Amino acid sequence: MAKCEICGKTTTFGHNRSFSMRATNRKFKPNLQKATVMENGKQVKKTICTRCMKTLVKER
Repeated sequence: MAKCEICGKTTTFGHNRSFSMRATNRKFKPNLQKATVMENGKQVKKTICTRCMKTLVKER
């Protein structure tokens, strides 16, 4: 299953609601990207969500 390697965010589940308020199942997937991250002085490829990517840029 797709998962952010920093925060652990995964797919969550909910409902689509039609005009008649009928509920059908749906998935909310995190926006995962492959990025190269500096970790302990080495460049490592990780699958991270865009929220974590934004936070990493802020920390610089």
